[in-house]
Amino acid sequence: MIVVTGATGNVGRPLIEALVEAGEQVVAVSRRPLPANPAEGVRHAQADLGSAESMRPVLEGVDAFFILLAGELLGYGEAATELLDAAKAAGVKRVVLLSSQINATRPGSASHGRLREFEDAVRGSGLPFTILRAGGFASNAFAWAESVRADRTVFAPFGDVALPVVDPADIAAVAAVVLREDGHAGRTYELTGPEAVSPRHQAEAISQALGEKVTFVELTREDAHAHMAQFMPEDVIPGTLDILGAPLSAEQQVSPHVEEILSRPATPFSGWVTRSLPAFK
Repeated sequence: MIVVTGATGNVGRPLIEALVEAGEQVVAVSRRPLPANPAEGVRHAQADLGSAESMRPVLEGVDAFFILLAGELLGYGEAATELLDAAKAAGVKRVVLLSSQINATRPGSASHGRLREFEDAVRGSGLPFTILRAGGFASNAFAWAESVRADRTVFAPFGDVALPVVDPADIAAVAAVVLREDGHAGRTYELTGPEAVSPRHQAEAISQALGEKVTFVELTREDAHAHMAQFMPEDVIPGTLDILGAPLSAEQQVSPHVEEILSRPATPFSGWVTRSLPAFK
């Protein structure tokens, strides 16, 4: 039995599908109510990853535990050690944490303090663990979907700064492997796409997939800040813009880990666009 938190997100959904396809029994955890008719092999549980007491009954008797912090969970909750202690007491045999590449490249980043806390707790738990440090998500391009649908335009800052964004489905595929197979305990993997791609080239990929011209409009840093403030905590925005506009060399490098674990190349941004095209039509 494998517990997957963040079950409704861009990583959780394909991860659950991959695990079920591999014949695993899955407990899909979300803070929100989930569908009444789950797929075969999936049991839904409503629980809060920020509360160990909430998670205790979910963790009883499971073999592996996938931890994904997102949204509000990146800013609140009990000490991470409480959750890991609960997992150990419940007999969990393996823990996989989805973290961020930023914890390696910018270890002092205020926006990722909670993830650093969880990395430390996982390492100190005494449980076999694997940490997945993901780069930027290809699915962040969903932020452009409305403007692409409305007038075939992409608005973004730093149009020619390229980063190797990763397909969330690749993160899920890697997680499915390390949750099920031996040989990954104590490892930290960095997950990126197969090539660095700029926002301007991302817009071109969307244009090619649609078969229609998509115009790229470059925002100033100030305009991008104002836009992000509509949906992102203020203290997170400057660091995010620093990465997008002035990435460190390590943040622009392509990691081999996706290909090493999956025995296939990582999915390019164009591949993610093709699969996600309905959102932009």
